[in-house]
Amino acid sequence: MAGNTTLKDKVVVITGASSGIGKACAIAFAKEGARVMLAARDEEKLMEVARTIREQDHVAAICKTDVSKEDDCKRLMEETIREFGTIHILINNAGISMRAVFAETDLKVIRQLMDINFWGTVYCTRYAIAEIIKNKGSVAGVSSIAGFKGLPGRTGYSASKFAMQGFLDALRVENLKTGMHVLVICPGYTASNIRNTALNKEGKQQGDSPLEEGKLMSAEAVAQHIVQGIIYRKRTIILTLQGKMTVWLNKFFPAFMDRMAYNVISKEKDSPFR
Repeated sequence: MAGNTTLKDKVVVITGASSGIGKACAIAFAKEGARVMLAARDEEKLMEVARTIREQDHVAAICKTDVSKEDDCKRLMEETIREFGTIHILINNAGISMRAVFAETDLKVIRQLMDINFWGTVYCTRYAIAEIIKNKGSVAGVSSIAGFKGLPGRTGYSASKFAMQGFLDALRVENLKTGMHVLVICPGYTASNIRNTALNKEGKQQGDSPLEEGKLMSAEAVAQHIVQGIIYRKRTIILTLQGKMTVWLNKFFPAFMDRMAYNVISKEKDSPFR
């Protein structure tokens, strides 16, 4: 695929497609004429998303997938090839967050975040990459500003996103001569359920967001940036003014940004630093 290409009839695999950015991506890519394979753990919600897409006369299939399990990721790609014949684009979107001070956190929480956010990306990419290289397609990872700046109370989340970005950066360099495109997308705060499902120090879901979700960038807006990033084969997308400023300032004033990050997180509702 070259820059400024059409997505019509391209096969797109999207993980974490049952809600939030993943669901919005599924609908956005389908509207561009792509054939989408939707993956997530909640099969019922996947079916609802697929139904929405099909009602608009677009093409969607589903595969119940836990990206923390290598066999599930392998089966996802096998099912996609069986259903559509190939894979052009992989959107590694499945992810989970946390809110807890590391000194009080059960290590199983860190492992779970790494298993989903990092290893899920590695597994899915490994089992899709042969088809994607053959098609000169795209691998994308939905990362975070936390992949550029370590955030207090999110040690496992930041670690997983730093790891994801390092993996995708190395993958990009490896494939300079193959024609495969690699995109890293770093949304700022986005309206989704990721904060509601974020894990506490014991590994239980918080069930409530510390932010005013209605004032955040919408998942649909993020999805449009991702679609454009794939079409124009962009390298990195950093979203929101706050996100861009955080990344820029952290390059030149890291100590200042340490204090800023601490102050912002400490003012959140039910902050672990109060």
